[in-house]
Amino acid sequence: MTGFDLLHPVVQHHVVNTLGWSALRPLQDSAVEPVLAGSDALLLAPTAGGKTEAALFPLLSRMANEDWRGTSVLYLAPLRALLNSLEPRVRVYAHWLGREASVRHGDTSQGVRRRQAVERPDVLLTTPESLESILVSATVDPRVVLADVRAVIVNEVHAFAGDDRGWHLLAVLERLTRIAGRPLQRIGLSATVGNARELLTWLQGSSAGVRPGVVVAPDAGGWPAPELELDYVGSVDNASVVIASLHRGEKRLVFADSRRVVERLAGRLHDAGVETFVSHSSLSAVERRRAEAAFAESRDCVIVLTSTLELGIDVGDLDRVGQIGAPGTVASLLQRLGRTGRRPGTVRNILMLATDDTELLRGFGLALLWSEGYVEPIRPTPTPQHVAAQQLLALALQEGRVGRRTWPEWLGGLPLASPTALGVIADWLVETGHLDVDTDMLFVGPEAERKYGRRHFMELMTVFTTDPQVIVLHGRDEIGVVNPMVLLSKVIGPRVIALGGRSWKVTGMDWERRRAYVEPATGPGLARWAGTGAPPRSFALTDAMRRVLLGRDPAGAMITKRAAARIGELRLHWDARVNPTRSVVLRDSEGLRWWTWAGSRGNAVLHAALETVAPQLLDPIDTFDNERITLHPGARADDLSGALREARIRFGSDLAEVHPRVDPRAVEGLKFADLLPPELAEGTLAARIGDVDGARKVLGRGVVERVLSSS
Repeated sequence: MTGFDLLHPVVQHHVVNTLGWSALRPLQDSAVEPVLAGSDALLLAPTAGGKTEAALFPLLSRMANEDWRGTSVLYLAPLRALLNSLEPRVRVYAHWLGREASVRHGDTSQGVRRRQAVERPDVLLTTPESLESILVSATVDPRVVLADVRAVIVNEVHAFAGDDRGWHLLAVLERLTRIAGRPLQRIGLSATVGNARELLTWLQGSSAGVRPGVVVAPDAGGWPAPELELDYVGSVDNASVVIASLHRGEKRLVFADSRRVVERLAGRLHDAGVETFVSHSSLSAVERRRAEAAFAESRDCVIVLTSTLELGIDVGDLDRVGQIGAPGTVASLLQRLGRTGRRPGTVRNILMLATDDTELLRGFGLALLWSEGYVEPIRPTPTPQHVAAQQLLALALQEGRVGRRTWPEWLGGLPLASPTALGVIADWLVETGHLDVDTDMLFVGPEAERKYGRRHFMELMTVFTTDPQVIVLHGRDEIGVVNPMVLLSKVIGPRVIALGGRSWKVTGMDWERRRAYVEPATGPGLARWAGTGAPPRSFALTDAMRRVLLGRDPAGAMITKRAAARIGELRLHWDARVNPTRSVVLRDSEGLRWWTWAGSRGNAVLHAALETVAPQLLDPIDTFDNERITLHPGARADDLSGALREARIRFGSDLAEVHPRVDPRAVEGLKFADLLPPELAEGTLAARIGDVDGARKVLGRGVVERVLSSS
């Protein structure tokens, strides 16, 4: 018996007669039995592998067979745009059985929300933040609105698990479980990950070891080998020339990893006469939807975007994917490859255009890992103590008052903080006025009201920090947001900014309300958003870059003559900084550096260890980056080797006891750091900035010293 045979007859009928499918895809067929049985599940397939249907078809069958009523299925996703894209499809599937589906997030109108509270759609598509807003709502009773929830689908679960939104998601689900009075079936949807079983156990939360859990990842087969091409173009402007000239008449999607580059590239393509659309997080919801809809309906066009559309948003059939630079992970590369090759006779493809040497080397390293079949394991962020503090405040809002010692029971044993730390957090919130206490019951205090009370505590519902932004308006239409600095820098003549792939002349400012008023303009505009500098790279990727410099090429990747020539030059230029079996201490005209190729987190551990046992070896000003640690000019390789031996003795061979020092200013970037005592806030960051495994691998290589003459 196949999975299809187990589905409800109405679902079977529509799969065959409405969708016109002759059979379910392998993932969909394999998922039916465990989902119908009520097991938790992690469903793995490439982008466009039918994961939504794999979860929904058996859940809709359960809904019909068991006569579920009210809002019984939640569909959670990390992006509003993804939910908007999914809603029409999910609504059609629900209608097959006479059921309703509806979306709710920050852009949903109050009228729609009121209707949802009364009519309660059978399937609610939402974000964790909007789900928590229901739990703490003063206008609806979550014990009524969410009383019938039985199953939760988490789309792009790997995107949640890799940062604090994942812990927030799990905590909200534990609170919902308690309100519903039953364990919730949890189904995660993801592209390929390196540690699927661990990810499923994490998603199960308090159900791990209690409810059965199964990873469903059948071999889909039949996929032709993807085409991955590397080119070196030297600048964004040159990249625009390549994109404008290649694949005319086709639909092209081009990723860039910053909004500034998106706007610059889109402007150049527009100037070249290419029909171009833009999507990134600083555009208004209306502008993003307009661009995505227009792109989906066009044929000969380009949409330029940040990772906004990486996570499976449906913009129609694509012919080509481009990338300015390279993604940061193999997982992202696979997501972007999966946007193409969906039609019969087409192939998944991506063209990476390096605009500088660092991008080229990173692209080669990423392609090398891809060719070796490597995919990053998803690791939940350690010690999310600030999320525990946020959850305590949210619980106080939800319940009115909670027990000072019993509130952790709502979290279902999630490892947000140790039992001792949970008590310290509660004491701190009382001490700072975020909470008040009455006969050992906690309730929201004046400081929490002052900081978070505006807009119904919505700022308390998000665990990530956003930059201060100025809203850009053309008449009454919101175009998007920009960093205030783009409006403060000196200019000669009119101030022209770039947003949405177009240029706008600033005609007025309202600084008190953070609004800029604009009119369409010609010529290039200035685009700027707050950045965080070079992002940290993993040990795996940084070490792959080292291996590329040692001569390894990615098998199966197409490399243009320009890229091959430039990587050859880089190998000659960087030859002294790499060694097949050892790390290199290099003395040259720039000073003395230890080329570890450990990634910044691995180097943070090594630097902290040296700072403890031999601080005189370190440069007092320059510290470390992804590739190297700067040493004092008077140090020698023998001194370093001796210090590393001492570090092993003091901290153990695995360096597990090394704790990188945290700059107190860095704590400001941790959302809700003010809800923690300073020592807990710094401890949370310290646990996150180090990679002990990467550091240990570097130590295992030994050290060789080299001198590079200035001639």
